[in-house]
Amino acid sequence: MQWETVIGLEIHVQLSTRTKIFSGSSTAFGAEPNTQANAVDLALPGILPVFNEQALAKAVAFGLAIDAEIGKQSFFERKNYFYPDLPKGYQTTQLEAPIVGRGHVDVLLDNGESKRVRIHHAHLEEDAGKSLHEDFHGMSGIDLNRAGTPLIEIVTEPDIRSAAEAVAFAKKLHTIVTAIGICDGEMSQGSMRFDVNVSVRPKGSETLGTRTETKNLNSFKFMEEAIHLEVERQIDILEDGGSIIQETRLYNGDTKTARSMRSKEEANDYRYFPCPDLLPVVIDESYIDAIRDTLPELPDAKVSRFIRDYDLTDYDANVLSASQAMADFFEGVAKSGGDAKLAANWCMGEFSKYLNQNNLEIEANPITPENLGQLIARIKDNTISGKIAKTVFQAMTDGEGTPDQIIEAKGLKQVTDTGAIEAMVDEVIAANLDQFEEMKAGKDKLMGFFVGQVMKISKGQANPGQVNQIIQSKLKG
Repeated sequence: MQWETVIGLEIHVQLSTRTKIFSGSSTAFGAEPNTQANAVDLALPGILPVFNEQALAKAVAFGLAIDAEIGKQSFFERKNYFYPDLPKGYQTTQLEAPIVGRGHVDVLLDNGESKRVRIHHAHLEEDAGKSLHEDFHGMSGIDLNRAGTPLIEIVTEPDIRSAAEAVAFAKKLHTIVTAIGICDGEMSQGSMRFDVNVSVRPKGSETLGTRTETKNLNSFKFMEEAIHLEVERQIDILEDGGSIIQETRLYNGDTKTARSMRSKEEANDYRYFPCPDLLPVVIDESYIDAIRDTLPELPDAKVSRFIRDYDLTDYDANVLSASQAMADFFEGVAKSGGDAKLAANWCMGEFSKYLNQNNLEIEANPITPENLGQLIARIKDNTISGKIAKTVFQAMTDGEGTPDQIIEAKGLKQVTDTGAIEAMVDEVIAANLDQFEEMKAGKDKLMGFFVGQVMKISKGQANPGQVNQIIQSKLKG
């Protein structure tokens, strides 16, 4: 039987406020356990929460970025459940009237097609603490530093049909929330976490299958792996005549395995009721317009501008605008180097390769946009060849100076003197007369050999275009 995968995502995005959603405790990452939770976060008797207006503003900004309905009146409820890292015994969240209503995110897939993923809603809520199991023998540790950290939970419609589509959507969402500055996007620090709802159904069926939820995936790679594993598991069960149990599952990225965590709860299992300590949140059109005026250039608009202003392909524009840091770096390189296409190639090629190999963020790397632009300018004005540029780039990463300083110190200037290059070509032809006669007789593939030999004796510094032209003229002569 042919099967179709149906996926919906719930994404927890930590809002980049300095303090928590209902208290003045710090949200800074990396503090000693249990040093950033106060009486409000723990709901000690007699305390009252105070709503952080910055969390509201960031949630509204997200709604505007995805062209969503903004709730002019929203409410907080208490979601009741017991877990050791939930100090209050309930989570303050939104259910009936969330701040962000229906919207959408358009995603460019690897095959070049565009897909629209509908957003059902996004609601504000507080995070729980964290249970730590690895460092304790036979026990679990509880760190309440995250308790009360402001989140928006973004809930999609079940519009996604593969792991690849899920990852493409998640990456686009990451681009949006970091571009508008509501989240730092540091998934290793828990700033974005994905819950994946997966079901399968026979191809052509309109009826949704029984879904499972795999929780707390904190990387695109783990999300992709977890979806593939769960789809395969569900198909195997169904093809063996079994049925899928609605449950919550956990994926272990180290062992590449998943396990059942608990049966899936429904909303009524949590006994939601209105939070008696928080008034309704009421905003008007002027508040929304004021936030709209502060929004930076959105990712889709940036892609369109890159295509228009820099004459880039759709693919290049999407890759370069996928993060604000890369977009800004590319624009700096293009401005300094005077060639947008070369700037795009180097940013996506050697520069990205260098970052990946050294596990570096753009902000922490030693190469400035101006210096990479200078390198591109030297390729463009024929001071150096593209091949020698890679040698210069390596020296730049080693801290040996600017491109001009490195080219001068190492004597890497390209040989463009026609007489000097012709002398080298003559030398190579004299040493390989038989092959030259074969090439004259029509064996065109030997051209690469002759160009390579000239480049070898010039130590890579002869201009390859001129070498090719001179050899061609010798063939005609």
